[in-house]
Amino acid sequence: MPLQPNSSTTEPQAKRVRRKEARPGELLAAALDLFVEKGFAATRVEEVAQRAGVSKGTLFLYFPSKEELFKAVVRQSLSARFFEWSAEVDEHTGSSADLLRHGMLSWWERVGNTQASGMTKLMLTEAHNFPEMAAFYETEVALPYQGLIRRILQRGIDSGEFAPVDPDLAAYSVTAPLIFLAMWKHSLGNHPCAPAALDPQQYLASQLHILLNGLRVRPPQTNL
Repeated sequence: MPLQPNSSTTEPQAKRVRRKEARPGELLAAALDLFVEKGFAATRVEEVAQRAGVSKGTLFLYFPSKEELFKAVVRQSLSARFFEWSAEVDEHTGSSADLLRHGMLSWWERVGNTQASGMTKLMLTEAHNFPEMAAFYETEVALPYQGLIRRILQRGIDSGEFAPVDPDLAAYSVTAPLIFLAMWKHSLGNHPCAPAALDPQQYLASQLHILLNGLRVRPPQTNL
């Protein structure tokens, strides 16, 4: 009869294997939390390692510097989503107004209402001190998202649904409410003395109403 593996030796080994495989994700989650809580400059790699339950040496096995750790956080929590969003734009068969609505609301559900939206505030407050990081964020996040919004607007213009506005400039009108929500969530939204509660869904619905009524083509008026 073959010998059965000793559970007292195999179980700890299995746990060690799972633990090693989980470390990159745990480190990125810890880094995201600390970057959002303290900012990039104030976050120390020792703190990230401690929060993830590993040594600083282990952290450097996966990420050779704090800058590389930051880039990995941005890629995992934000830029990796653009493949999904781009496919949704390509596959949409309804109106461009519905696509724009879906884009803004899904951003809130998938990013804005998560810890990842705190990276927006981090970049707005620390970009001046870390220009290389700001350039990376612009390439990985800001420009791709502007590009997606521009595609939606151009789609509506080409179909005659939207007025012939400059899609590059109009894209800023779409992203501005999202940036405001991200800043609100990670500043006034968490402040005990905030003047009033803001419902993000209602706010986005209001912004969409204003945007769409400004974008839609109006039939020519006739004098009776």
